[in-house]
Amino acid sequence: MLSQPASNHLPPAAGLTRILIVTDAWTPQVNGVVRTLRTVADELRAMSRTVEVVGPDRFRTVPLPSYPEIRLALLPGRKLARLIEAFRPDALHIATEGPLGLAARAYARRRGMAFTTAFHTRFAEYLHARTGLPEALSYRWLRWFHGTGAGIMVATPSLRDELAARGFRNIRPWSRGVDLAAFSPEIREEWPLPRPIFAYVGRVAVEKNLPAFLALDLPGSKLVVGDGPQRKALERDYPDVHFAGARHGAALAKAYAGADVFVFPSKTDTFGLVMLEALASGLPVAAYPVTGPKDIVGEANVPVGALDEDLGQACLKALRIERTACRPFAEIYSWRACAERFLNNLVPARAP
Repeated sequence: MLSQPASNHLPPAAGLTRILIVTDAWTPQVNGVVRTLRTVADELRAMSRTVEVVGPDRFRTVPLPSYPEIRLALLPGRKLARLIEAFRPDALHIATEGPLGLAARAYARRRGMAFTTAFHTRFAEYLHARTGLPEALSYRWLRWFHGTGAGIMVATPSLRDELAARGFRNIRPWSRGVDLAAFSPEIREEWPLPRPIFAYVGRVAVEKNLPAFLALDLPGSKLVVGDGPQRKALERDYPDVHFAGARHGAALAKAYAGADVFVFPSKTDTFGLVMLEALASGLPVAAYPVTGPKDIVGEANVPVGALDEDLGQACLKALRIERTACRPFAEIYSWRACAERFLNNLVPARAP
């Protein structure tokens, strides 16, 4: 299945022992990009690589307009150049297209360094949803940003095909993993809510398309676990929905396992790491047949979720799926395989 991770026995990338990752998404942000980069960095260190992650936490920052939880590095160029020169990377990976990503790209271009990039977020669609900026303009800029890299890493086959059709080149597969020790069907939150419980876990923001889920006429209860800029407005508009706030660690794992169906209403995510966490917790997934869900749930040999243009119908179909199939399916997604694929996608920063 194309969406599943490659073998756990990929050959190591020869000579790439010092790896620098530059990212505008980093702790204390809580999202799939941060979880992916943090976990991959830890896996690479366990593979005897020296990994440095440079994020906004090392710089003066300003809040992202309309999303103050996200901080953007302010004029990072000179300090970032010093950090790169001090680290002397064998490989440079630019994870995001924000101020740090732009500064790293500019530095690499000036110094003749090769680098890789990744397509984590649909900025074109998000900017259009928030500002009305035409997507075509944003994609033109994104092609410029990624076009001089040695490779752009993408999480799913459908996203690969879509970006190729939009003129992106040198696309390299890079799937995701799930922490199977952290997420389990065994320890469950006993939610004091009528069953069945349809749950969403993640950021509460406009790009997640939450009203498509919250407005559904479903039996039982709707549960939202997470926080974000849209939470207060949605709590006001949907008073019958239970908003539990953000959960972390064991409390998050219990929250997943205590529900009956995981609902993923987003149409713009590039993967949807939360779906793997839900499946590892024994939850079938209900989603639209779009990039992410169709690459994960849609590729399963046995039903572990339901995809439908009618999200309500997907929820009801998912409710009839045997939960026991979900965990074994999630177990094929290893973070070690994800890290090995990332490592083998990297390129030497300088010619030998």
